[in-house]
Amino acid sequence: MTIGKCLIAAAAFAVVLGTPGIGAAQSWPSRTITMIVACPPGGQADLAARPVAAALEKVLGKSVVVDNRAGAGGMIGNAAAARAEPDGHTLLMALSSMTFLPEAERLYDRKPSYELDQLIPIARVLADPGVLCVRSDSPYKTLADLVADAKKRPGQISFSSSGNYGAAHVPFEMFQQAAGIKLLHVPYRGGGPAQTAFLGKQVDITAQAPGPITPHVQAGTVRLLANWGPKRSAEYSNVPTFIELGYKDVEYYIWAGLFAPKGTPVPVINRLRDAMREVMANPQVTGVFVKANSPPAYMDQPEFAKFVEADAKRLVPVIKKIGRLDAPK
Repeated sequence: MTIGKCLIAAAAFAVVLGTPGIGAAQSWPSRTITMIVACPPGGQADLAARPVAAALEKVLGKSVVVDNRAGAGGMIGNAAAARAEPDGHTLLMALSSMTFLPEAERLYDRKPSYELDQLIPIARVLADPGVLCVRSDSPYKTLADLVADAKKRPGQISFSSSGNYGAAHVPFEMFQQAAGIKLLHVPYRGGGPAQTAFLGKQVDITAQAPGPITPHVQAGTVRLLANWGPKRSAEYSNVPTFIELGYKDVEYYIWAGLFAPKGTPVPVINRLRDAMREVMANPQVTGVFVKANSPPAYMDQPEFAKFVEADAKRLVPVIKKIGRLDAPK
């Protein structure tokens, strides 16, 4: 079932229930809300979750606690949210990888820990193109330098990621396929640890959302070679895109958005939508994102649901092309 059909079914269910659904919304929230982040602190989802959670507390009048549940590229946290009681007291601040991680599990003939239609989109918060990062002491001044060296030394240039098939792994696979090169993938438990490993010289390069890496760019310890967006960003207008460098299909966003478990009463969903609309209009929240060079990219539910479906449709074939990581190359 598509996300759009899921929303229609949820609305019909609420009509059938009638007053009880409305009653649930009137009494919600009745206790602390848990916002699951499927990665460790320091990454894009965490950057989105913390200011949003703090602002939601003020709007809703109840505590909103960020719960980092890292592992399996985001699968563990996403699945925990999908299985949670659908009463509005468990939410998920998800990354773009949540759309295709179930397909990655199917590659290994496993039943996915969750399916995309088990989570209802509420609002998009951020949507940044990833950036390819090298340290300032790196010999690579341009993407062409990196590609040339990778062709000379296949499998020897290492990159860190947020985990197998995670939000920082897939864009590198897209790049490798387009450039005809082979890099050494070193997965970590999230974007934060992947960035720490990169800064600590455990790997050569990494992919990050602009927000988490910006302080290091500003400090002069990191240089950006390319971004995975369709055009140069205003924040980094000197950084070319993969597309303009000749890799026309290499485009990837590390977006973050709020979801609720399927079955959450529609009146509660609507209250969440109203609350997120207010939160994302709050200058104290948006100012945090702007300061981090990760400008807000708010979308309300109808538009966000279409965006999620389109992103999944575009990226699931990429996952199939990557295939099993344990398969002979």
